[in-house]
Amino acid sequence: FSISGNLATQYIQAVGWAMASAISNDSRIAAAWIGDGSTAESDFHAALVFASTYKAPVVLNVVNNQWAISTFQGIARGGSGTFAARGLGFGIPSLRVDGNDYLAVHAVAKWAVERARANLGPTLVEYVTYRVGAHSTSDDPSAYRPKAESDAWPLGDPVIRLKNHLIQKGVWSEDRHTQSEAEILETVIAAQKEAEGHGTLHAGGKPSTRDMFEGVYAEMPPHLRRQRQQAGV
Repeated sequence: FSISGNLATQYIQAVGWAMASAISNDSRIAAAWIGDGSTAESDFHAALVFASTYKAPVVLNVVNNQWAISTFQGIARGGSGTFAARGLGFGIPSLRVDGNDYLAVHAVAKWAVERARANLGPTLVEYVTYRVGAHSTSDDPSAYRPKAESDAWPLGDPVIRLKNHLIQKGVWSEDRHTQSEAEILETVIAAQKEAEGHGTLHAGGKPSTRDMFEGVYAEMPPHLRRQRQQAGV
């Protein structure tokens, strides 16, 4: 289902969905992701209460990338203990993992998923990482954090770390990595050109006013019919 723009509510949605799956004897599980800042919202704690109480088959992930949209993770009380430790207070098995280590992330995620599928209840996982770029296209991180901070981040780039590990294991090489990067870039550029062929925010291909009324309901309700008429479409 579609994720919510208000991040912490995703936890409640995922827990409720997982509870429904378990009640209906379905084998499917749920997973949700929020950031360090969202752990300070009441939705986070409400979700953990229900996940623990009803033993919901859900994996609750906290991406601790050190910064919410403009506040350091310490504002969410990250400095008083780990975010993973908050799950222990609810009786939920919780782990903290190096979020820039691909193999570690994969192993922890696999373990948490297997717990949920085995009907052993929820798991809370904190991934320690760093947001190098902006929070969104409307965000300017230079306004609230030091410009050189990312250079001092000790865990390194996850892609480079995995590349070096695979090269050391003899299953990858610099040449293959360069080739792979070129192929991926070509795919991305092709997708971008195709998307821009339908128009951009600045030129061409703009949808008509009528389009926003179509495909919303199987049968258009009266109030939307009136609004469409008022819009002259």
